[in-house]
Amino acid sequence: MPALPFSKDGVKRVGVWVRVSTEDQAQGDSPEHHRARAEHYCAAKEWQIVETYDLAGVSGKAVMDHPETRRMLADVKRGHITALVFSKLARLTRNARELMDFSDYFRAHNADLVSLQESIDTSTPSGRLFYNMVAAMAQWEREEIVDRVRASVAIRAKLGKPLGGRAPFGYVWDGKHLRPEPTEAPVRRLLYELFAEHKRRKTVARLLNERGHRTRDGGKWSDTSVERLLRDPTAKGLYRSNYTKNLGRKWELKPESEHVYTSVEPIVSEELWRQCNEILDNRRASRQKPGKLSDHIFTGVVRCACGGKMYVYSNAPKYVCAKCRHRIPCEDLEELFRERVRDYCVNPGTLKSYIDRLSDGLHEKRALADKMSREIQQLKAESEHILKLYMAKKITADRFGELDGPATERRKQLEAELPQVEAQIALLEVDGLSQEQMAAEAANLFDRWPGLSNTEKRDIVSLIARSITVGNEEVVIEMIHFPSFQDAEKGQCSVRGSSPPPA
Repeated sequence: MPALPFSKDGVKRVGVWVRVSTEDQAQGDSPEHHRARAEHYCAAKEWQIVETYDLAGVSGKAVMDHPETRRMLADVKRGHITALVFSKLARLTRNARELMDFSDYFRAHNADLVSLQESIDTSTPSGRLFYNMVAAMAQWEREEIVDRVRASVAIRAKLGKPLGGRAPFGYVWDGKHLRPEPTEAPVRRLLYELFAEHKRRKTVARLLNERGHRTRDGGKWSDTSVERLLRDPTAKGLYRSNYTKNLGRKWELKPESEHVYTSVEPIVSEELWRQCNEILDNRRASRQKPGKLSDHIFTGVVRCACGGKMYVYSNAPKYVCAKCRHRIPCEDLEELFRERVRDYCVNPGTLKSYIDRLSDGLHEKRALADKMSREIQQLKAESEHILKLYMAKKITADRFGELDGPATERRKQLEAELPQVEAQIALLEVDGLSQEQMAAEAANLFDRWPGLSNTEKRDIVSLIARSITVGNEEVVIEMIHFPSFQDAEKGQCSVRGSSPPPA
């Protein structure tokens, strides 16, 4: 039976998340400081801390697969905790995608994320909106840090200093130098010889697997792993560093001019290496080149009021409907979107309407909890009356079961549901996001928008925009987490403005 989200004395059960990277600790930002801050906050709220998840020294680049993270998610799933408290978003994770995944997971299990510095409570629409905005900003901050690290990597490589990391297959680090590894080097050489003979990556992988050879991690060879090693020039005596950059879920090659090469002992001859790579080059040249990824920020999101998708064609910088040819300039649509995000958050009338709606919601939750409590007491009294009738032998055992069974079952259902309602009330009563904070974050996004790349703009659009519909007289922007008051039923925010008539 899952643990109740409240202890026996009605105190809310929460978990505290502590993550401070090694770099942060070196700058005096200690795990104890973040833990103490969360503990004092929970004490002030009279919450019970039942778990602490310690990720001290762990980088915020990706934390989802960490054992402590998995333990925390399991506690949320089984109802052991209903909220996770942490000092700020950057301490939870610096990966925007993981922040969104955490938010979705907690919402799916009726739990919440509470960030003290940003005053975020994801049980409210404004909290989710602000969470998305700050998540995107945290991702940009991380990318700026990565850029600085990349710059230092290039300098270290050019100075001939080791960059760390795993040695390529077939080699091992010997101090600061690479040397062939006795058991892997023959397999690496065989890989080139088999490819020169069969000219097929999958054939090479199959033959290596059939002969009992495995990768360094013990896995089977694949055509991808075969090509990666064939392309690596280390085998011919040139160890390459500073040649890739991390784009989150994939890697991308840097320009050739930034690559740094260091001489090492070769495993195969330069002639064999060149022969294999020429085979790969010729095969790639014979294939059709993939289409270029669209560089327009609203592609896939914007549609025409007639229902057709809108695209930007090469002959004009406009989104054009593929069905009716209705169009709107790219710059106009981008400016409408940018203005809408700022105006919606900054507009005092909109925020007042939201606060009023939030108060109404809190009143409804309290009324519901009172009603459930009264019904529970009534059902208890009913069960006691039926029991007295049975003890006085005025009803039979069978009749007792018929009368008391439904009442007991209903009471247990209410007793299981009431803590959830009470938890929602407690979370709604938490000091929420202030109007000033929400306006400041929206203004920050508004000011930074012109300096963002199209890729970054696409990311922010995908985070907070569900759809954009372009009509003759208006553009309707439906946001994912915006609390909507212009259209409460559909959750849409209308932006009225002029757009060119259909062609």
